[in-house]
Amino acid sequence: MAEFIKHFINSVSSPVALFTFSAAGLFLFVSFPKQSTSKWVSGPLALLGLGFFLFGLTDRHFREIITTPDNVPIVAMLFLMAYFTWFSLRKATLNDERLASGKPPIEKEESDQKVLVFPYLIFIEFVVALFYSIMLVAWALALKAPLEDPANPTISPNPSKAPWYFLGLQELLVYFDPWIAGVLLPTLIIVGLCALPYIDRNPKGSGYYSFRERRVWISGFLFCLWILWITLIIFGTFLRGPNWNFFGPFEEWNVHKVVPLLNVNLSDYIFVKWIGVGLPKAWYIREAPGFLLVGFFLTVPPAIAAFTFAKKSFQEMGAARYIVASFLLMMIIAVPVKMYLRWAFNLKYLVAIPEIFFNI
Repeated sequence: MAEFIKHFINSVSSPVALFTFSAAGLFLFVSFPKQSTSKWVSGPLALLGLGFFLFGLTDRHFREIITTPDNVPIVAMLFLMAYFTWFSLRKATLNDERLASGKPPIEKEESDQKVLVFPYLIFIEFVVALFYSIMLVAWALALKAPLEDPANPTISPNPSKAPWYFLGLQELLVYFDPWIAGVLLPTLIIVGLCALPYIDRNPKGSGYYSFRERRVWISGFLFCLWILWITLIIFGTFLRGPNWNFFGPFEEWNVHKVVPLLNVNLSDYIFVKWIGVGLPKAWYIREAPGFLLVGFFLTVPPAIAAFTFAKKSFQEMGAARYIVASFLLMMIIAVPVKMYLRWAFNLKYLVAIPEIFFNI
């Protein structure tokens, strides 16, 4: 029975299935926050996740991956991130119920109960610092430092992985050109986080937990955090094996595994498969459909939204802030769209200009 369950989990553990399942789970989580954070739903889900983890420890391969010194803090991070995401949304839903009934948020009532920083806060911080010191010493004694042999240019690890906090970007290298995955997208992440306070000037929900008053922004942030970052870290850490092939949680990492892929560009689809002619020699003619498609994607949907369902947001934000916000939003949407195109159609690039090393 246990082997059947492992085989079933491995058979459904493909990137498109896991990514879709994660996105659908987050959609349900933010669509029904009150029900999702209740003990009747969150409790069984927590037990299910813990049960899967304990069941996985019975498998030798799963146990070796999870208990690797490099991966232990990532496992702890997943449990902590899941708990604090639930905790914050739970407090937000409780505050939303209070606000709906005319009561102030919980933080407002707690702010009236003032206490002195010394000795109360200082004492708590001192106890926490002692606890973390003891924990780090125990951690250092229990787990060996993940140090490897000196670097050897003639021998490369297989798989060769970046530090865990860069594994999301390394996973994006499968779907994007290096200048996009390694330069453009990280820059947009930093710029987007810096621009958020200037784009969203809504004073509601500031200083206290609330989901209803900032539903769109919180949902978007959780999508970027969990789906476009943590999920990709999970892929790169636990499911990417030799030759960067995708393996199931209970599947042995076979260095000889071969996955046949026929990666084609959009110009190949249009000129070779659909029209039935050869690729034009001039790159600006060959890649014109890709440029038109990318330009259409980045401009037309935001323009239509500005005069339809997002008309109120456009009027409140103004043209400049709306353009910046819509550009960042379309770039966020473009990441999973490009990933699905790669999974479903083996589409490598929408625009491929090797003559000038420019690929999208």
